[in-house]
Amino acid sequence: MCALALALGVAACGDHHPSLAGGPSNLRNAADANNNGGYVDAGPITYQLQISRELNQYGTEDSAYVKGLPAGVSAPNASQLWYGVFLWAKNQTAKPQTTTDSFELQDTQGNTYYPIKVNPEINEFAWTAQTLQPNETEPGPDTVASDGPTQGGLLLFKVSTSVYANRPLMLYILGSGGKKLGSISLDS
Repeated sequence: MCALALALGVAACGDHHPSLAGGPSNLRNAADANNNGGYVDAGPITYQLQISRELNQYGTEDSAYVKGLPAGVSAPNASQLWYGVFLWAKNQTAKPQTTTDSFELQDTQGNTYYPIKVNPEINEFAWTAQTLQPNETEPGPDTVASDGPTQGGLLLFKVSTSVYANRPLMLYILGSGGKKLGSISLDS
Protein backbone atom coordinates (compact mmCIF):
# COMPACT_ATOMS: atom_id res chain seq x y z
CA MET A 1 0.00 0.00 0.00
CA CYS A 2 2.82 2.41 0.89
CA ALA A 3 4.57 1.72 -2.42
CA LEU A 4 1.31 2.35 -4.31
CA ALA A 5 0.73 5.64 -2.47
CA LEU A 6 4.32 6.71 -3.18
CA ALA A 7 4.00 5.80 -6.88
CA LEU A 8 0.78 7.79 -7.20
CA GLY A 9 2.36 10.76 -5.44
CA VAL A 10 5.40 10.72 -7.73
CA ALA A 11 3.19 10.36 -10.80
CA ALA A 12 1.35 13.52 -9.80
CA CYS A 13 4.54 15.61 -9.65
CA GLY A 14 5.68 17.91 -12.40
CA ASP A 15 4.19 20.71 -14.42
CA HIS A 16 0.57 20.90 -13.38
CA HIS A 17 -0.75 22.95 -16.30
CA PRO A 18 -2.97 20.53 -18.16
CA SER A 19 -3.02 20.27 -21.90
CA LEU A 20 -5.10 23.12 -23.19
CA ALA A 21 -5.97 21.41 -26.46
CA GLY A 22 -9.68 21.41 -27.05
CA GLY A 23 -10.26 24.85 -25.60
CA PRO A 24 -11.51 26.29 -22.33
CA SER A 25 -14.32 23.77 -21.84
CA ASN A 26 -11.64 21.14 -21.19
CA LEU A 27 -9.88 23.48 -18.76
CA ARG A 28 -12.69 23.62 -16.23
CA ASN A 29 -12.46 19.87 -15.80
CA ALA A 30 -8.69 19.90 -15.54
CA ALA A 31 -8.21 21.55 -12.14
CA ASP A 32 -6.29 19.29 -9.81
CA ALA A 33 -4.97 19.15 -6.27
CA ASN A 34 -2.07 21.46 -7.16
CA ASN A 35 -4.28 24.55 -7.23
CA ASN A 36 -7.39 25.76 -5.46
CA GLY A 37 -9.31 27.10 -8.39
CA GLY A 38 -10.72 26.24 -11.74
CA TYR A 39 -10.48 28.07 -15.01
CA VAL A 40 -12.64 30.96 -16.13
CA ASP A 41 -12.97 32.66 -19.49
CA ALA A 42 -12.82 36.43 -19.04
CA GLY A 43 -13.00 38.08 -22.41
CA PRO A 44 -10.53 36.47 -24.80
CA ILE A 45 -8.22 35.25 -22.00
CA THR A 46 -8.62 32.16 -19.82
CA TYR A 47 -7.55 32.72 -16.20
CA GLN A 48 -6.83 30.21 -13.47
CA LEU A 49 -6.48 30.76 -9.74
CA GLN A 50 -3.28 29.04 -8.67
CA ILE A 51 -3.61 29.79 -4.97
CA SER A 52 -4.88 32.52 -2.67
CA ARG A 53 -3.90 33.00 0.95
CA GLU A 54 -2.92 35.33 3.75
CA LEU A 55 0.70 36.45 3.50
CA ASN A 56 3.16 36.81 6.38
CA GLN A 57 5.46 39.69 5.49
CA TYR A 58 8.01 38.40 8.01
CA GLY A 59 8.18 34.88 6.56
CA THR A 60 11.02 33.92 4.24
CA GLU A 61 8.84 33.15 1.19
CA ASP A 62 6.17 35.76 1.77
CA SER A 63 8.58 38.67 2.32
CA ALA A 64 9.38 38.48 -1.42
CA TYR A 65 5.70 38.99 -2.26
CA VAL A 66 5.40 42.30 -0.44
CA LYS A 67 8.42 43.98 -2.05
CA GLY A 68 8.01 46.93 -4.41
CA LEU A 69 5.13 48.63 -2.62
CA PRO A 70 4.25 52.12 -3.86
CA ALA A 71 5.33 55.07 -1.74
CA GLY A 72 2.86 55.74 1.06
CA VAL A 73 1.56 52.17 1.34
CA SER A 74 2.14 51.03 4.89
CA ALA A 75 2.19 47.58 6.42
CA PRO A 76 -1.20 46.28 7.58
CA ASN A 77 -2.36 47.47 11.01
CA ALA A 78 -3.82 45.17 13.69
CA SER A 79 -7.17 44.91 11.87
CA GLN A 80 -5.68 44.29 8.41
CA LEU A 81 -3.62 41.67 6.64
CA TRP A 82 -1.83 41.07 3.35
CA TYR A 83 -3.71 38.70 1.06
CA GLY A 84 -2.13 37.26 -2.07
CA VAL A 85 -3.97 35.97 -5.12
CA PHE A 86 -1.79 34.16 -7.63
CA LEU A 87 -3.12 33.86 -11.19
CA TRP A 88 -2.14 32.13 -14.39
CA ALA A 89 -3.58 33.09 -17.79
CA LYS A 90 -3.53 31.86 -21.38
CA ASN A 91 -4.50 33.39 -24.70
CA GLN A 92 -6.39 30.67 -26.54
CA THR A 93 -7.39 32.81 -29.49
CA ALA A 94 -5.70 33.10 -32.88
CA LYS A 95 -4.83 36.80 -32.32
CA PRO A 96 -2.68 38.67 -29.78
CA GLN A 97 -4.71 39.55 -26.68
CA THR A 98 -3.89 41.59 -23.57
CA THR A 99 -4.47 40.35 -20.05
CA THR A 100 -6.11 42.70 -17.60
CA ASP A 101 -4.58 44.38 -14.61
CA SER A 102 -7.96 45.43 -13.25
CA PHE A 103 -9.42 43.28 -10.48
CA GLU A 104 -11.71 43.52 -7.45
CA LEU A 105 -11.88 41.31 -4.38
CA GLN A 106 -15.24 41.28 -2.63
CA ASP A 107 -16.52 39.62 0.53
CA THR A 108 -20.10 38.60 1.32
CA GLN A 109 -20.78 41.95 3.03
CA GLY A 110 -19.97 43.84 -0.16
CA ASN A 111 -16.62 45.14 1.08
CA THR A 112 -14.48 45.67 -2.01
CA TYR A 113 -10.69 45.62 -2.15
CA TYR A 114 -8.41 46.54 -5.04
CA PRO A 115 -4.94 45.16 -5.68
CA ILE A 116 -1.96 47.26 -4.74
CA LYS A 117 0.17 47.94 -7.82
CA VAL A 118 3.57 46.64 -6.80
CA ASN A 119 6.61 47.54 -8.87
CA PRO A 120 7.41 44.61 -11.21
CA GLU A 121 11.04 45.78 -11.49
CA ILE A 122 11.42 45.09 -7.76
CA ASN A 123 8.87 42.30 -7.32
CA GLU A 124 9.27 39.57 -9.95
CA PHE A 125 5.99 37.96 -8.84
CA ALA A 126 3.89 41.05 -9.64
CA TRP A 127 0.99 40.57 -12.04
CA THR A 128 1.10 43.08 -14.90
CA ALA A 129 -1.08 43.35 -17.98
CA GLN A 130 0.72 41.76 -20.91
CA THR A 131 -0.01 41.21 -24.57
CA LEU A 132 0.05 37.48 -25.17
CA GLN A 133 0.50 35.91 -28.56
CA PRO A 134 -1.73 32.92 -29.39
CA ASN A 135 -1.15 30.12 -26.84
CA GLU A 136 1.18 32.25 -24.68
CA THR A 137 0.76 32.31 -20.92
CA GLU A 138 1.21 34.75 -18.08
CA PRO A 139 3.41 34.34 -16.22
CA GLY A 140 5.62 33.20 -19.05
CA PRO A 141 7.62 29.99 -18.86
CA ASP A 142 10.98 30.09 -17.11
CA THR A 143 10.12 33.20 -15.09
CA VAL A 144 10.45 33.57 -11.34
CA ALA A 145 6.66 33.74 -10.98
CA SER A 146 6.08 30.67 -13.15
CA ASP A 147 8.81 28.58 -11.56
CA GLY A 148 8.16 29.77 -7.99
CA PRO A 149 6.12 27.96 -5.37
CA THR A 150 2.84 29.60 -6.41
CA GLN A 151 3.34 29.27 -10.19
CA GLY A 152 1.31 32.43 -10.74
CA GLY A 153 1.46 36.20 -10.96
CA LEU A 154 0.71 38.05 -7.70
CA LEU A 155 -2.22 40.31 -6.99
CA LEU A 156 -1.50 41.85 -3.58
CA PHE A 157 -4.40 43.07 -1.45
CA LYS A 158 -4.51 44.74 1.95
CA VAL A 159 -7.77 43.52 3.46
CA SER A 160 -9.64 43.72 6.75
CA THR A 161 -9.30 40.74 9.07
CA SER A 162 -13.11 40.55 8.86
CA VAL A 163 -12.75 38.77 5.49
CA TYR A 164 -12.46 35.50 7.40
CA ALA A 165 -15.95 36.00 8.81
CA ASN A 166 -17.32 37.26 5.48
CA ARG A 167 -16.38 34.41 3.15
CA PRO A 168 -16.53 33.32 0.44
CA LEU A 169 -14.34 35.90 -1.23
CA MET A 170 -14.90 36.55 -4.93
CA LEU A 171 -12.24 37.80 -7.31
CA TYR A 172 -13.72 39.76 -10.20
CA ILE A 173 -11.74 40.08 -13.42
CA LEU A 174 -12.53 43.45 -14.94
CA GLY A 175 -12.32 44.77 -18.48
CA SER A 176 -12.42 48.28 -19.83
CA GLY A 177 -14.71 50.63 -17.95
CA GLY A 178 -14.81 48.25 -14.97
CA LYS A 179 -17.00 45.72 -16.78
CA LYS A 180 -16.99 42.37 -14.97
CA LEU A 181 -15.67 39.77 -17.41
CA GLY A 182 -15.49 36.84 -15.02
CA SER A 183 -15.26 35.80 -11.40
CA ILE A 184 -13.44 33.20 -9.36
CA SER A 185 -14.43 32.04 -5.89
CA LEU A 186 -11.40 32.04 -3.63
CA ASP A 187 -12.96 29.38 -1.42
CA SER A 188 -13.16 26.58 -3.99
